[in-house]
Amino acid sequence: MKKFSYHRLPRTLFQYAILLGLAALCVFPFWWTLVVAVSTQGNIFAFPPSFLPQAVSLDNFIEVFRVIPMLAFYKNSLFITVSTVCWKLLLCALAAYPLSRMRFTGSKLVFGVILATMILPSEVNFLVNFITMTKIGLVNTYTGVILPNLVTAVSILLLKQAFDEVPQDLIDAARVDGANELRIFWNIVLPLIRPWLATVAILTAVEAWNDYIWPSLVISKPEDFPLSAGILYLRGTYGSSTRVIAAGTILTVAPILLAFLFTQRFFMRGMDGAVK
Repeated sequence: MKKFSYHRLPRTLFQYAILLGLAALCVFPFWWTLVVAVSTQGNIFAFPPSFLPQAVSLDNFIEVFRVIPMLAFYKNSLFITVSTVCWKLLLCALAAYPLSRMRFTGSKLVFGVILATMILPSEVNFLVNFITMTKIGLVNTYTGVILPNLVTAVSILLLKQAFDEVPQDLIDAARVDGANELRIFWNIVLPLIRPWLATVAILTAVEAWNDYIWPSLVISKPEDFPLSAGILYLRGTYGSSTRVIAAGTILTVAPILLAFLFTQRFFMRGMDGAVK
C-alpha cells in the first residue's frame, strides 16, 4: 500500500480543481436550460444567471406536447437511431475484420484511404449523397436518412483495433478445428469485442439521435421528421417563449443523456481498450 505524500497534495488539489471547473463548464448549459424550462417566474437573461428554479412547474413541458407531435417525433428518432446502430455495427465489423486479420494485396492502401476520409467534414458529402438518394428514389424515406451514415472511418478504426487485440492463437486454433472465416468472425471474435461494439453503438446512437441537417434535407414531410428536426417548430410557434423552447430542448436531450449514463461503463471499457 502506497503512503500518502503530503508534498503532492497541492498538485492533486490543483488537478481536482481543474477537473471540477471543466465539469461545471460542461454541465452549466444543460442545468441552465433545465432551470429555465421548469421555472415560470424570474428574469431568464439576468446576469449572473439564476442557478435555482423559481415557481417550479411542468406547464412548459405539457405545452410542448400540446403544440407539436412529440410522441411521433420520438418514434421516428428511435427507429432511425436503432436502425443506424444495428446496421453500422454489422457493416463496420465486416469491414474491420479483413483489415485486421486477413492479408491481401492493397490492404494497407485501403486502410489508408479509409483513414484519409476522416479529414473531410461530413457536410462535404451532402450534395453527392442527396443527388444519389434522389436518383435511386430514397428521398422522403428513412432509408435515405440512414443509408449514408452506415459506414464511417472512425467506427472501422475502433473495431479494427478491437480485432487486433484478439489473440492470434485463438483464431489459428479455430481454423485448425475446421471453422471457416465467417464462423470465426461471428461465433468467436465478435463476442470477445463486445466492449468496443458497445462504444461504437453509443457513439453512433448519440450521433444519429442528434443529427439535424441531413434528415432535414432528405425528409420534407413534417410528420416524418426526427425529434432533432421536428423540435424546431417550437421556434416558429413560440419564438418569444424561451421557457417552452427550453422545455423542448430538455425533452430532446434527456433520452440520449440517460441512455449514456446507464451505458457509460461499457463506453469507458471500450475506449480504454481502444487507447491501449
